[in-house]
Amino acid sequence: MNKAGSVERRSAIEALGVSKIFGNGDDAVRALDNVDVTIGENEFFTLLGPSGCGKTTLLRLIAGFDFPTEGEIRLYGEDIAPLPPFKRPVNTVFQNYALFPHMTVAQNIGFGLEMLGKPKSEIDERVTQMLRLVRMEELRNRRTSQISGGQQQRVALARALAPRPKVLLLDEPLSALDFKLRKDMQIELKRLQHETGITFIFVTHDQEEALTMSNRIAVMSKGHILQIGSPRDIYDRPAERFVANFIGDTNFLEGKVKSFAKGKARIALAAGGEVDAGISEGVEPKGNVTIVVRPEHAAILAKPGKDALKGTLETIVYFGTDTHFHVKLASGPHFEFKTGMPVGVEIGANAAQVLKD
Repeated sequence: MNKAGSVERRSAIEALGVSKIFGNGDDAVRALDNVDVTIGENEFFTLLGPSGCGKTTLLRLIAGFDFPTEGEIRLYGEDIAPLPPFKRPVNTVFQNYALFPHMTVAQNIGFGLEMLGKPKSEIDERVTQMLRLVRMEELRNRRTSQISGGQQQRVALARALAPRPKVLLLDEPLSALDFKLRKDMQIELKRLQHETGITFIFVTHDQEEALTMSNRIAVMSKGHILQIGSPRDIYDRPAERFVANFIGDTNFLEGKVKSFAKGKARIALAAGGEVDAGISEGVEPKGNVTIVVRPEHAAILAKPGKDALKGTLETIVYFGTDTHFHVKLASGPHFEFKTGMPVGVEIGANAAQVLKD
């Protein structure tokens, strides 16, 4: 096991000191700034972040559609940065799928194999395998203009997988689908990755999508990778405020470090009470700090004990699957319960995490 909590894998893709600058002089934009990341063989790896964070730029560098200003891109240890896209054993599935509407499903899947000069018998066999993999055998002779968006997405995946690439790049391929279909395709993508054994590198700004499908996630902001880890690491143990705030609902609490031992700090909260908090790598536990607590790791109490945070219940919002209680603490930045009543908040053991400044 490695520090991110995942099984050690042979490296498929490595970005080493990669920077990408667009433009010159005062108009220059640094889309990536000295990025280092290693992606394992047979891994479902997600680049997650808001628009403009550099995730698609990094994907394009791996694909060969752009070239790094500095640094290296390696595939199984070999520098592929100078190679054009058609010389890389890498395929890409785009947002718009880029299918040929006048061709049938089977013809679209086999197109790339034809361009590679494969014999017809091999193409036919491979197309049949891909149709079976994406469960579309009965639609092989249907034109892609006559099938649904979800079916088109499966065709695009089958076409990209047909040449047996070593790495499959997916640039927000689910963004055009409706909510229900998107959920179904998340499961389908994970199944395809597991069955093919191909390394998937997935780009998205959707936190739930990343948490659902990934072996590991790299959270990006402003051309940097802020944290890499398993979905549980990223969600339960965010290292930085941006990561904690970007993924899921969260509470930020201010406090002061009282003591520190064995990876835990005792924090005296500005809102009253004390709590034990985990320490992220690179965090120096001293002085004033900010801790993060996920809502599901706190319990609302009508009769709070002495260690609970004291506050006033301001609003109750019912979501069907859960209910959100908004509490203004007795001090500091502001759980059958009535609004306006005094309440307490008890933070669960091992729930809090100290953030980097």
